[in-house]
Amino acid sequence: MKNISIKITTTNNPSIVKFEANTFLTQHKSYEFNNIDDAKPSPLAQQLFYLPFVKKVYISGNFIAVEKYNIVEWEDVQNEVAEQIENYLNSDGVLIEETATPKKVPVTVYAESTPNPSAMKFVANKKLVTTNYEFSSIDDAKLSPLALELFHFPFVKNVFFDENYVSITKYDMAEWNDITMELREFIRKYIEDGKEVMNANAQATLQKTTEQLDEAFELLDDTSKEIINILEEYVKPAVASDGGNIHFDSYNKDTKTVKVILQGACSGCPSSTFTLKNGIENMLKEMLNGKVSTVEAING
Repeated sequence: MKNISIKITTTNNPSIVKFEANTFLTQHKSYEFNNIDDAKPSPLAQQLFYLPFVKKVYISGNFIAVEKYNIVEWEDVQNEVAEQIENYLNSDGVLIEETATPKKVPVTVYAESTPNPSAMKFVANKKLVTTNYEFSSIDDAKLSPLALELFHFPFVKNVFFDENYVSITKYDMAEWNDITMELREFIRKYIEDGKEVMNANAQATLQKTTEQLDEAFELLDDTSKEIINILEEYVKPAVASDGGNIHFDSYNKDTKTVKVILQGACSGCPSSTFTLKNGIENMLKEMLNGKVSTVEAING
């Protein structure tokens, strides 16, 4: 039995709702179905068209988007649709027949510099992963076919994935001017070919499913939970834009010390010490009323 869960997400178009899975449903390929005949390559889409309000079904990456006719409101039917999709996927129902022709969506990847001169961020126009992953060698990258391929470049030191980007940290032997185009084109072609970024079982193996993370969170003390919530809300969005991540490691009540793990472009970044001391440490001291005195970093 699979353990796929579906989250309901609204869109800018009130007629369209996205049903997001906690895993990838297609490997960077998109399919659009306008009616039940059109949907022959997708048994799930055909099933959805039996609902009288379904106008269009779009399947891509880790979500299924459904456009409705105006005969119903989404708030009245979206929970039932989510349950139907979830049950279908967990009972090993076929999502897309192998003969189906994907809708051609151009893949673009652009390179973006980070505050860390050794790290570059490669941003795609497609979602690559459902949670972040970091690999520091070819040995620990076995769960990521793309990371394995990237480590075959002799200058690649570290690979970090999050949402729609890859942060690559290089060895000093190479200059970004000489390798950026090669890496960007390699990543773009890899995604365009529909190859796997992460193995299907990676999230569960690495204890990163929503259920596993929630379970681990509930075992923590109240102050640790507060620290994680502050990092999630105020810190992570900023460091993600710089191609990295700051992950909570531990909290010592006696010494009032917080340890965090620096990942991606944050790891080894010259400005990370300043960010920790003048940003995160001050914020936690102020928001947690004397429960925190020091923040220490561990490079991921």
